[in-house]
Amino acid sequence: MTKDTKERVQEERKPVDPDADEHISFGHVVAALATMLFSHFILYYLFMSLYMYDGALFVPWYDINKHWKFAEENFVPTKETWTVYLAYILMEAVFAYILPGFIVKGLPIPSNGGKQLTYNCNGFASWWCTKAVVIALHYFEILPFTWIAANIMPLITTMIVFSDILSIFVYVVPFFIGTTMRMTGSHIYDFFMGSSLNPRLGSLDIKMWAETRVSWITLFLLTFSAAMEQYRQLGTVTPPMIFMCATHWLYSNACHKGEEMITTTWDIFHEKYGWMLCYWNLAGVPLMYCWNSFYILKNPHAVGPVWIGVMFTTLLVTYYFWDTTNSQKNAFRMMERGTYKERSALICPKMPYKYVKFETAKYIKTKHGNKILIDGWYKYARKLHYTCDIIFALLWGLACGYDHYLPYWYCTFFTGMIIHRAVRDNEKCAAKYGKDWDDYKKAVPYVFIPWII
Repeated sequence: MTKDTKERVQEERKPVDPDADEHISFGHVVAALATMLFSHFILYYLFMSLYMYDGALFVPWYDINKHWKFAEENFVPTKETWTVYLAYILMEAVFAYILPGFIVKGLPIPSNGGKQLTYNCNGFASWWCTKAVVIALHYFEILPFTWIAANIMPLITTMIVFSDILSIFVYVVPFFIGTTMRMTGSHIYDFFMGSSLNPRLGSLDIKMWAETRVSWITLFLLTFSAAMEQYRQLGTVTPPMIFMCATHWLYSNACHKGEEMITTTWDIFHEKYGWMLCYWNLAGVPLMYCWNSFYILKNPHAVGPVWIGVMFTTLLVTYYFWDTTNSQKNAFRMMERGTYKERSALICPKMPYKYVKFETAKYIKTKHGNKILIDGWYKYARKLHYTCDIIFALLWGLACGYDHYLPYWYCTFFTGMIIHRAVRDNEKCAAKYGKDWDDYKKAVPYVFIPWII
C-alpha cells in the first residue's frame, strides 16, 4: 500500500464529525450546475422528439422558434395537472403516515454519531392501495386510466417544477433548524448534494418516501396509462407495450416488497437529500424510464412471437438475479447488525436464494470491523446487480425496435453512469479498506460479468 493510501485509510478510521465541511473544487461546482441544466433539458428534448419527430434525433436550435412555440403550447402546466398531481402526492404522503408497515432500523449513520433511524416500511401497502384508488377513480368515471397519457406534456413540467420547489424547501429549512451537515461553502454544489441527510416531517422520511414510493409508483402509472391509451386507440395492447407494463410492474413491485432493504443503501444512510436525489426521484426517473412506453404508444409495431418470447425469458431470468443479488447484499448487512426480520408471506414474489445464511456465509472481515460478502451471487462478480440493470435498460430499447437511437438513450446514459459509479466505488473502498480491499478483489476478481470482466 502506498504512503498516500495509508494516510487516507487512517483518515477514514477517524471519528466522523457531522459538522465537518467537505472540500470541493471549482470543477465539481461547474459539473453540478451543468448536470442540473442538462437534466431539465433532456426530459423536454425526449418528449419534443417524440411528439414532433416520432422519436427521431433533432437539433433543438434549428428552427428554434418552432420548437419554442411547441413548448409554449404544450408544456405549460394546467390547473388540472397541478390539482391531480398534488392530490396524488398528498395521497402517497397520507398512506406513508397511516398504513401499517414493517418497522426496521437503518444502518448506523457515521455523520450522525452512529445513530440508527427507524423506518416504517409500508411501501407495499401504499403500492396496492394506490392501484385500488386508480381503479376506483376510473370505474366511477372521475379520472380515466388514460388521463396521464392525454396530459403527459403539461404533467412533465408540473413534476419538474414540484421537484425543484421541494429541493429548495429541503435545502433551506435545515439552515433554520440547525441540521445542516458536511457543507462545502458553495451554495450551488450544496443545493445539488443537499444540506441535510434525512429531512423528516414527523414520521415521514422524505428521502425514503420519494425514492421508494413516489418514484416507482409514478413510473408504473405512466406506463400503464400509455398502455390504456393504446388500447383506446387501437382496440388492443401490442406485445411491446405488454412487455413494458410487465417490466415496470416487476421493477416497481420489487422496490416495495423489499423496501426495508433500501434502508441499507448508500443513498439512504450517507447521501444527503439534495436536488440530485429529489429531482431524479420525483421527475427524472419516472419520466425518463417511461419514455420508451410512450414511444411504443406513438410508434406501435409488430414483434414476432419468437422475439417477444426471448425478451420475456431474458427479462424474467435477469429479474431473478437482480432481485436476489440486491436482497443477498442488503440482507447480509442487516444480519450483520442484527436488524434483519423476515417479511410476511403476503409480500411476494419471494425468491429462492434471496439471502445467504449469515452463520455459514463467506466474507472478508475488514480492519474497520465490518464484513464484505464473498458468497452467494457475490462470489462471482462484485457488481452483478449493475449488469442486470443494464440488461433491463437494453430490453426497454429493444421493445421499441431499431428505427431510432433515442429508445436506447437511457441504456447508453445508464451504462456510462453505472460504470463511473463502479470506478468511484472501487477508489473509495480501496482508500478505506486498503489491503482488505485487495484481498476482496482477489477473492472476487470480476466486476460485472463472471469470468469475463
